[in-house]
Amino acid sequence: MPMKIGNGILARWLALALIGAVTALAITYTPPAKHASVPRITGEIQHFTLAGNPRGLADFAFIDGAGRRVTLADLRGKVVVLNFWATWCAPCIREMPALDRLAARLKGPGFALIALNEDREGAAKAAPFLARLGLKNLALYMDDRGRAQRALGVASLPTTIIIDGRGREVGRLVGPAEWDAPEAVALVRFFIEREPKP
Repeated sequence: MPMKIGNGILARWLALALIGAVTALAITYTPPAKHASVPRITGEIQHFTLAGNPRGLADFAFIDGAGRRVTLADLRGKVVVLNFWATWCAPCIREMPALDRLAARLKGPGFALIALNEDREGAAKAAPFLARLGLKNLALYMDDRGRAQRALGVASLPTTIIIDGRGREVGRLVGPAEWDAPEAVALVRFFIEREPKP
């Protein structure tokens, strides 16, 4: 003869099963690693998103102003601020002077600022544009086939990614920012200072 289970007993049994499942999930869940003592992400960089677990990026290449191929591996040992921009992108153009000032302020062997142009026409379009802006610290780099943009999953411009000396993405900001604001400088400096000294 089949055994009948009352509604109250069934409800209690289901509640216990749910509590058990939640407890097991809580025990096995490991929260993403946090960056110890990261400066407050506020103000100009309030939308900067830290990578929970910095992961190594696949190597990708782009072209410098002299037509030479540069890879992420060539920049190992440096903290890289990699900015994606285009001449037709008004928010990109507004943030270029701040990027130029950041490059001047943090200039040194452990830092590189790569403003990577996404115009299809490459240097023919980007070089005169940079010259007109009068930027003194941003070299010309091009991603005219969009390979770096695709490799890093950049869906909109401007996007700025910070990469540590081991070639790992530590975070990104989608949209423009005043990159020479105190909070932005403190964030980049934090990652530079964490790099092992040679």
